[in-house]
Amino acid sequence: MRYLLFCTLLLIMGIHHRLYAQQQTGVFDLADFIESFFNVQEENLNYEELYERLLLLYEEPIDLNRANPEILRSTHLLSLRQIMALLEYIKQNGPLLSLYEVPYIPGFDANTVEKLLPFVTINPLGLSDNRSLIQRIKEESNNYFILRYNRVLEQRRGYSIADNSNTSRYKGDPNTVYLRYRISRPGDFSIGFTLEKDAGEAAVWAPSSRRYLADFWSGHILLENKGKWKKIVIGDYQLQFGQGLVYGAGFNVGKGAFTVNTAQKAELGIRPYTSVLESGFLRGVAATYQVNKKWRATFFGSRLRQDAHIKTSNRVPFPYFSAFQRSGYHRTDSEVRNKHQIVESNYGVNLSYKPSRLTRLGMVGTISELSKPLVRKKSPYNIFNFSGSYNYNLSFYGNTSWRQFSLFGEVATSKSGGLGSIVGLTTSLSPRIDFALLWRRYERDFHTFYSTAFAESSGNVNEYGIYWGIKYKLNKKFFLTAYYDSFRFPWLKFRIARPSVGSDFFFRANYQPSRHLALYFQYRKKIKAENISGGTHKLIKTAPGQRNQFLLHMNLSVNEHLKLSSRIQYSNFYLGNTLTDGLAVVQDARYTWGNFEISGRMALFDTEGAKNRQYVYERDVLYAFSIPAYSGRGIRNYLLVSFKASRKISLWARIARTTYYDRNQVGSGLELIEGNHKTDIKLQLRYRIR
Repeated sequence: MRYLLFCTLLLIMGIHHRLYAQQQTGVFDLADFIESFFNVQEENLNYEELYERLLLLYEEPIDLNRANPEILRSTHLLSLRQIMALLEYIKQNGPLLSLYEVPYIPGFDANTVEKLLPFVTINPLGLSDNRSLIQRIKEESNNYFILRYNRVLEQRRGYSIADNSNTSRYKGDPNTVYLRYRISRPGDFSIGFTLEKDAGEAAVWAPSSRRYLADFWSGHILLENKGKWKKIVIGDYQLQFGQGLVYGAGFNVGKGAFTVNTAQKAELGIRPYTSVLESGFLRGVAATYQVNKKWRATFFGSRLRQDAHIKTSNRVPFPYFSAFQRSGYHRTDSEVRNKHQIVESNYGVNLSYKPSRLTRLGMVGTISELSKPLVRKKSPYNIFNFSGSYNYNLSFYGNTSWRQFSLFGEVATSKSGGLGSIVGLTTSLSPRIDFALLWRRYERDFHTFYSTAFAESSGNVNEYGIYWGIKYKLNKKFFLTAYYDSFRFPWLKFRIARPSVGSDFFFRANYQPSRHLALYFQYRKKIKAENISGGTHKLIKTAPGQRNQFLLHMNLSVNEHLKLSSRIQYSNFYLGNTLTDGLAVVQDARYTWGNFEISGRMALFDTEGAKNRQYVYERDVLYAFSIPAYSGRGIRNYLLVSFKASRKISLWARIARTTYYDRNQVGSGLELIEGNHKTDIKLQLRYRIR
């Protein structure tokens, strides 16, 4: 199998070499741009939410003439030097008259401009709209419905049990149905709702179990810039303040190929929630009020029901739960019983002081209450984790820019007295060198429910670390990015039975000789403790596990219609005296002709163990996200077809199949498929109302 993969790669490279001379003008590819954010896969990142934010940014571009430094920083596309250069250019020359001016701003290289232009716009005269709000909503062109259907074609065990009364059987059909409506205008308003019925869930009207046909409903109404009220939202929303130690939402890519620009988070405040993930958001009311030119205040309140299994025992004299259930599935009787058993209430305030364009100070105070107490399972690593039904957080944060330096930080505390702290800087040492330094310390008893600050782990707790990131541009065609992150966990963690240390090193070389050809090579080495068995008394021991990842990727625009992408990924994992490895070879092709586009993939993979699973981003229908884990030995193919039938109607169809050569069953439990393959189909319609 490995020999076949290697030969396939050589063939792919040969094809690319012969076709290079035929290349013509390329066009912006949103899917390729999104893939660049996900080429360093982390299991603790919310990829679907990141994908959603990128698409919203693409559909609602930023007005460069009105954008403040924090909004520009939130794109992660511009360095501090470039943001300062843009602001200075507008100050000296007045508002930009056209996007064609952007390449002439000092420090804006061709690669940055090409990535930035699809996400920005220009309103040179700052024209006001005198129409009423109702009229603007009625006449807004960004107004659409999306209807999506998908299912797995093979029979899964949860649907094949003959007895419908069996409590372990899925109660619904194997179809997933998704409906989304959105009408929005940047800086003015946003109205939308989303509903989804997952596969296996019953489409029933059952208020007693809080099921109303679709299992998940979400909606929001957002108004912006209504006098001193900068934002008012009713419904589902997220919050982003400071560096995310208390509330962190929005665009957070963690560690990745954007080694400098992603270190600092931007102050985005209130954001409407539009995803179908059934956790990680607030539901209620939030508003931001501009007190004067320097001060603004945000008030928020939320009451959201969460899934959990309610328990009773002799150890605890009252009903309790031991963990939230975040899957969002309600397919079996037990999953339905666990639905919305806990009421989580959050309310608080944010005060923000902005004495100058490049400086902001702020504080966040919030209280969280649970309708039933959270009582953790008795385990050493749980000793310092949050337990109870009440928590509060208080944080202070700030950021400022001075010359070529951007300084930022936040410190927060929780009811337990535990502290979380993060301090960092980014700078442009020269037109060619960008640098980031970030220090963090999250104590083992620091508790918060919605934090997403920079971290190695999925939560901002029990972790100390220092991160260095650098970007070096050798010339217009070649640049390097790298980071080194050293961290330690001062207390036990899940599946790590000792306090431990680790490190994470990343290097990437990017070469783009023209708009039509781009290559990159990246290497990542992560060392992190793992539990191992050993000792005469079977005591759990830990040992450093080392994972090495190698990736080589090539994009080629053959002509204005055809684009090819090739990739090879290899990893190995050392633990004790054991070495395992994994390999994947991927070939993509995309062909566009008028309103018709077809893309496909052939991927071969051969991996050993969970640590060598290969993650590769896949193209999908609009607003759907796919980054499957290639595990075991097999082949994966998909075919995606899209067609713009008219100005209002767009259609998508996708089929994907994974065939395994090392097993006769796919999945486990109620998801078990008898056979060695799994096939997914997906159909989608988007209808623009105007």
